[in-house]
Amino acid sequence: MEQVSEVREHGWEELFEEVKAFCLLHNIIVPNMEDTLTVRGRARGRGGQLVTHYHHFKYEIFNVVHDQIIVEMNNRFAERSTQLLRCITCLDPRNSFANYDRSKILELAQIYKDDFSSYDLLCLREQIDIFIGEVRNDSNFANCHNLGDLAIKMVQSERHIVFQLVYRLVVLVLTLPVATATVERAFSAMKFVKNELRSKMGGEWLNHRMICYIERDVFAKIKDEDILYHFQELKTRMKKLPPLPQTRASGTLHTCIDIFLPSLSLSNDQLYFMDYITNLYVCSGSYDALDEYMIGEADPNHQ
Repeated sequence: MEQVSEVREHGWEELFEEVKAFCLLHNIIVPNMEDTLTVRGRARGRGGQLVTHYHHFKYEIFNVVHDQIIVEMNNRFAERSTQLLRCITCLDPRNSFANYDRSKILELAQIYKDDFSSYDLLCLREQIDIFIGEVRNDSNFANCHNLGDLAIKMVQSERHIVFQLVYRLVVLVLTLPVATATVERAFSAMKFVKNELRSKMGGEWLNHRMICYIERDVFAKIKDEDILYHFQELKTRMKKLPPLPQTRASGTLHTCIDIFLPSLSLSNDQLYFMDYITNLYVCSGSYDALDEYMIGEADPNHQ
């Protein structure tokens, strides 16, 4: 952002000389910058304002383009996000922490005010200088090229215990891209799950379906037989399911249940009901078994 502003303020002359050299090389006529032309949108004979070519190219094109770039970047990258990125670069371990700036690191810790109290900030001020001095003289940290390597080396050398506040800050920075990507991934998935045909879907059901869609690679590993077998074990039903192979469900299904079921906040019956219905039709090859089961579940007195 600062570089763009610098080019806008002081980069015109250099660019103009490069353009003149290019035009001279390719036999392109360069207009006289002192000649006048009518401002865009106004006819010369109807009170149109006249400006020089110099004014037109510099103020109406060069400056306007840079202003649009600055506005777009400000809209895309909020000041808070830009500040956060500047502070994170001060923890870069490459070239023996060449970008180290204690004030920026303390500013980064202040952004995470829920994780660093006022007393922690005072301790961090002393810890960070000692930590940087130690790792710069430690050959084991010479091969660190990113924050992930730095965190691993800190654990291996047990410096995560000695410099707990520094390690906490490194971990928070490492989780930031993951948290951001997860949110963007969820919003992208929402476009597919809640489309025009499902515009009235409730929030709870939307959340359940989004989890299954986002983690579809995990759910795709579950066998149909595992789903049927697990659903059959949940409780005794009036209508027995089709006979299943006498094999226990694989560990993949139960692993998924342990991971996703707490966040789904569904009963086991609700979670696997739709999958069971689909697979029941696949196994039977007919809607008859499906109709019989649905009638039996809806009407307990049905024989």
